[in-house]
Amino acid sequence: MTRVWLVPILLLVSGAAAGGGLIARGSTGEGAVLLLAFALFAGLHSPLVFPRSIGVAEARRRSEADGRPIVFWRPGCAYCLRLRFRLRRRARRLHWVDIWRDPDAAAEVRAANDGNETVPTVVVAGKPHTNPDPAWVREQLVAARRRG
Repeated sequence: MTRVWLVPILLLVSGAAAGGGLIARGSTGEGAVLLLAFALFAGLHSPLVFPRSIGVAEARRRSEADGRPIVFWRPGCAYCLRLRFRLRRRARRLHWVDIWRDPDAAAEVRAANDGNETVPTVVVAGKPHTNPDPAWVREQLVAARRRG
């Protein structure tokens, strides 16, 4: 659990130190902007910007029932963040699995990526796709909706 929050906490602490130092030297505006920038980056690297994660077993069960893709991700991954924001509200329809919270999910990602924990790995109809284009993932959601 702490691994998930390590980067956001370090960003907040660094921002507080840097911003606080500038504020203490009399550069209140610059310090506030720097602190806000670090807080924004911390938020973007936290699990809060992603839909709620579920376990890999539950994701498989749900995907088999509704045909929607499974997305394996981890906090701090710029490519996962890109996928999340490019999908916009549609991202909530996917089944998101945090590989740092689920060891079985991490093992599945390693098996699909030659031993590497490369994310996002999107599983559609049982077939893994590593770092797919968000437009392609959007098409898979539309196709799943038509089938279901």
